[in-house]
Amino acid sequence: MRVLIIDDEPHIRQMMRLTLESSGYQVEEAGDGEAGLARLRDGGAYDAIILDQKMPGLDGLQTLRLIRERTPDACVLMVTAYASIELAVDAMKLGATDFLRKPMTPEMLRGAVAAAIAVHPARRIAPRPAGPAGVFIQTLNGFQILPVAHEGPPTSPEHAFVVRHIADGAESTVIVSIDPEAVDRVARLTQRRLEPGGAFWHVQAERLISAYVWTEGKPPADGRLTVRDISREDLDIAARWEQS
Repeated sequence: MRVLIIDDEPHIRQMMRLTLESSGYQVEEAGDGEAGLARLRDGGAYDAIILDQKMPGLDGLQTLRLIRERTPDACVLMVTAYASIELAVDAMKLGATDFLRKPMTPEMLRGAVAAAIAVHPARRIAPRPAGPAGVFIQTLNGFQILPVAHEGPPTSPEHAFVVRHIADGAESTVIVSIDPEAVDRVARLTQRRLEPGGAFWHVQAERLISAYVWTEGKPPADGRLTVRDISREDLDIAARWEQS
């Protein structure tokens, strides 16, 4: 198996290379986006590409876009220490197979690369399914987050997700509850009452479980989270929600 690492930090590339070589991968390196694209132009065929987000010149998203234009079926894992969940979602929409957070353990890196290569051929055949709110399945830190259709009444405050560990297929259900005080605060500040079982709150629940998996690298042990805080930006969205 051949892996290309594109990262501007030599010590990070060395750590990744040694980790993957110890598992039998053949590893090549590039110090920036242009150098990585040059390796691909020169006919390099890789089972996986590990791509850093924050680099001088072409950043990770720009490099990813060009990789996908030239090699549509490339298996790309994006890595960053700085990204938000929103950036991770943008990367996934551009076709990244996984999104890993620095710092990572060698076990996490090996597991993510092995899982990405294992599942990638299926992704070439069919597009990723979409969740209830039209949000694609997210893959973060080697976990897939699959939305479950909301089956309760609009007033139900619970939203369910399945979190799947790609490496071993283990799944756990996470229930994200919407705090009544958050619902009341949105209603008070926007003059619109958005029911906790609706699409607006499903998006908030999905953001919360994504942020948890992104930060902790695992689902919550008790399988439960609660949405309590709403940002000013989300309040603005809520104020226009019924008109969208």
